[in-house]
Amino acid sequence: MAELDGVAVDIAQLEALALVNYGHFTSMLVGRGRVRGLSLHLERLVGDCRRLFDADLDPDRVRYLVRRVVADAVASVVVRVTVFDPDLKLGRLGDDARPRILVTTRPLARGRSKGGKAVSPATPLPPPPGLRLRSVRYRRDLPEVKHVGLFGPLYLRREAQRAGFHDVVFTGADGALSEAATANLGFVRGEQVLWPRAEYLPGVTMRLIDQARSGATTTAVVTLADLPRLDAVFTTNATTGVTPVTAIDDVSWPTDHPVVQTLSDQYWAVPDEPL
Repeated sequence: MAELDGVAVDIAQLEALALVNYGHFTSMLVGRGRVRGLSLHLERLVGDCRRLFDADLDPDRVRYLVRRVVADAVASVVVRVTVFDPDLKLGRLGDDARPRILVTTRPLARGRSKGGKAVSPATPLPPPPGLRLRSVRYRRDLPEVKHVGLFGPLYLRREAQRAGFHDVVFTGADGALSEAATANLGFVRGEQVLWPRAEYLPGVTMRLIDQARSGATTTAVVTLADLPRLDAVFTTNATTGVTPVTAIDDVSWPTDHPVVQTLSDQYWAVPDEPL
């Protein structure tokens, strides 16, 4: 399913998104018309639209357009809301923009729904397997914005997967870790939960965990050299929740650390919001 401002999108409009590739998005898990962290997703869209297009975005219209697309869904789906202007030309990106709202859906990965029926986002989904990550030196353009410029991260993910890893994790010139290709990265040291002190996209799942723990998390510079002194590592993402990391390069951890399980439980316990 794909609609642009509530109407079936045509090829010419999608060509503009593919060829100019200027815009931003958010992805959310929708089940039975409800979304965990909906307010944060909308806040992201409004802020990024102002940043990239110098234009306002109506969050109530976003909600209406998403409701249209998922109205007939019988199973939980991943909804992506992409904001772009199909009339902006490659050589005239400085023109005033009229951002439009593209809403698309994709099914959950196999094993992430229950009997093909819709699963409320309040219901914990089966935990994904632990991840093996490959470290690469990389910094996304405008890391604080969830923009559509994904070539670099996806190329590095492909290279990592062809080398036997699940995904990549980015480091700076000093070896400090920042984020995974499309997920936030977190660390456990003792009972303490750490987020990287680095440039990255503040994810919705990460922010919900912070809220659930009432600010009991902190930040720290964590380098590749620090990895053997950590007790656990995990990623967070709106469609998978909290996922344990089993290894970064040749440093490994167990998948069943109790703090990581607690984080997962706290995330799934966050009340969802109606569209």
